[in-house]
Amino acid sequence: MHLSTLKTFCDLADTESFTKSARLNGITQSAVSQQMSGLERHFKCLLVERSKKKFRLTREGEIVYEYSRRILLNCTELQFKLDDLRKAISGSIRLATVYSIGLHELPLYIKAFLRARPTVNVHVEYLRFDDVIETVASNTSDLGLVAFPSRDPRLEIVPLRRDRMVLIAHPAQSLVIGPKISVDDLQGKKFIGFAPDVPTRRATDKTLKSCGVNVTYVMEFDNVETVKRAVEIDAGLAIVPEATVTQEVEKGTLVALEIEGADFSRPTAAIYQKGKMLSPAMKEFLQVLKSEPVAPAPVKKTKK
Repeated sequence: MHLSTLKTFCDLADTESFTKSARLNGITQSAVSQQMSGLERHFKCLLVERSKKKFRLTREGEIVYEYSRRILLNCTELQFKLDDLRKAISGSIRLATVYSIGLHELPLYIKAFLRARPTVNVHVEYLRFDDVIETVASNTSDLGLVAFPSRDPRLEIVPLRRDRMVLIAHPAQSLVIGPKISVDDLQGKKFIGFAPDVPTRRATDKTLKSCGVNVTYVMEFDNVETVKRAVEIDAGLAIVPEATVTQEVEKGTLVALEIEGADFSRPTAAIYQKGKMLSPAMKEFLQVLKSEPVAPAPVKKTKK
């Protein structure tokens, strides 16, 4: 019995998916099934109740899972201790992130980190907010990056910074008369919004409501890229992180305006599973994420 087999079994129990466990361990789904059969032969008992409708560990499987996690945790801690003695920073980091952070802010930090630590492999997965939370809580990902983090007993939260939010509009919009706009001027305007369950959308609605401003959502999407495309065809306005629209503003396909009279900035954070032993590489990567952000390209001001 190998440690890799125990890890595959634990990943299977965490994800409840032979496909996901196979992907996490770089093997085929058939190999996962073979390893589980070998583990059951070794312990002479059924560990997983195989059903098309539902995944479930047997009572014996739950015991094997509990002790396997302890074994893997001790082995991981041993390796980290040895790495600390050798001052070695290597290995891999499984990172899950929401689209707006992952596509527009994260690349610069990864580039800086890998320049200093080229032997570390950083694997990035782009997911919706809820999926980032679940993949980190289940230890399918080592670290997660989210906006508007909420308390969760399964997670540790590392605050990072606040993103500046701006109003974006088509250049031909009549309200584009300066670099700034009052929040009151948004009353009754057509808006392109994030999906209602996205934390940034909930926070935006809360701020607008506190200012007594009502807008009409004509389209809703679950990622910032689609929101921007809708604004580019003049379907409505949107409030997005400034860092996500630097290229469009430079090309002149969008105009970004500072909103006066309300604070739409959003907090971002890194998250990881509570009680998780962080490798030296993960610790250093967190320090890079907490460093001063690279300033986005300046927003072009519209002439009156």
